[in-house]
Amino acid sequence: MNIALIAVLAPIITQTLVYSTPLIFTALGGTFSERSGIVNVGLEGIMVMGAFSSIVFNLTFAETFGAATPWLACLVGGVVGMLFSLLHAVATINLRADHIISGTVINLMAPALGIFLIKVIYGKGQTDTIKESFGYFSFPVLKDIPILGDLFFKQTSLPSFVAILVAILAWFVLFKTRFGLRLRSVGENPQAADTLGINVYLMRYSGVLISGFLGGIGGAVFAQTIAGRFAVTTIAGQGFISMAAMIFGKWNPLGAMGAALFFGFAQNISIAGSSLPVISSIPAVYLQAAPYVLTIIVLVVFLGKASGPKAIGKNYIKSK
Repeated sequence: MNIALIAVLAPIITQTLVYSTPLIFTALGGTFSERSGIVNVGLEGIMVMGAFSSIVFNLTFAETFGAATPWLACLVGGVVGMLFSLLHAVATINLRADHIISGTVINLMAPALGIFLIKVIYGKGQTDTIKESFGYFSFPVLKDIPILGDLFFKQTSLPSFVAILVAILAWFVLFKTRFGLRLRSVGENPQAADTLGINVYLMRYSGVLISGFLGGIGGAVFAQTIAGRFAVTTIAGQGFISMAAMIFGKWNPLGAMGAALFFGFAQNISIAGSSLPVISSIPAVYLQAAPYVLTIIVLVVFLGKASGPKAIGKNYIKSK
């Protein structure tokens, strides 16, 4: 392959992986929640809280943990996202609230809460830029493979490969384990699952909490790789794009990952397109709007045709 062509393709692939990673994590989280029967429109809000908590942790402990700070901050973001998703779980499972309304409340509450806490902690409307970010990583040995090494394994995003491994693990858990079978069963027919001794409420709580954990990690990765700080506009529609990826991927972890890579590519092109032949002639405003337009198109075209879990969005009342 021509060296000049590799020089053009390598950064496109790397940046596509960077923009896809938060979407992969969050779309996987949404898959677990909706496979259990709980619609999680609140992924956007969960990502916001994951981004907020990870940035605060990063700024506070960067000197203590050094290069490990972003990874630890992701776990913190995941835990905070999981705790925040607990609100959605209680509202929809125990209080039998409408899933869409509950998720919308989460989305409205998270940015306001995040900015309020930032003002309390730092006395201003946004944080400083973090000093410890993920940066770029070259895989030993693999980076020396001709062509493939230059394209995929040299100066690339390590969290992206972690996200891909998590997607494969999520597929295995959902379709090859007893837990996955039970989770899917309560999303398809909770009454039948209950008669077989499966705790429907417990499985649905598990699905929502897993979605909160992965969504929080998604927000944390976005904040520490792309945004570099936390502000009210840090997570701008990423949760909704993740939902579109989940639906486009037909509630399958591997499908959701593929769709997230597609949307990540669209976001990358919207930013890097000005330096690419042909695409550079397209007005910048159209490129910037492209990811969101694609999200709307996917939702309109595929939402009606996609067949999700049969009991999705339906509250379950345990019969006496």
